[in-house]
Amino acid sequence: MFGGRKLLAASIAAAMTMPVLAAETAPADVVFDDFAVTSSLTGAPGSPEEGAKVFKNRSLGNCLACHANADMPDDLFHGNVGPEMNGVADRWSPEQLRAIIVDSKKVFGEETVMPGFYSLDVGINVRKDLVGKTILTAQQVEDVVAYLGTLKE
Repeated sequence: MFGGRKLLAASIAAAMTMPVLAAETAPADVVFDDFAVTSSLTGAPGSPEEGAKVFKNRSLGNCLACHANADMPDDLFHGNVGPEMNGVADRWSPEQLRAIIVDSKKVFGEETVMPGFYSLDVGINVRKDLVGKTILTAQQVEDVVAYLGTLKE
């Protein structure tokens, strides 16, 4: 019996020293408030370095297809469909940027061509292997938000 108490005490002590991982917010549970998403999707800070990789990766964010970005002069084929990213952190708060990336249609309206990168409301005729999946993960959204936060005039 005494050994059981020691084991229980040791288990509790170990659990108390483990890092607490925040639960990831599911796409359907993201709360938009006044064109902003005020809560992190992961509870963990984003990485600007990883966000830059997602931003220019043509298989992930592919943001350069629509947005010019002076921070990436060596990358080809900057688009002009969306606004330039130069100074985007001066125009939008991190909470507003998060909302735009999660589901731009909830910010700009249904007419925008920008997809919702963390939304399951993606329209019709979705490829069967992509049904129920988001374009970016919650952490990738936080990484892109962190990256965009570095783009000041």
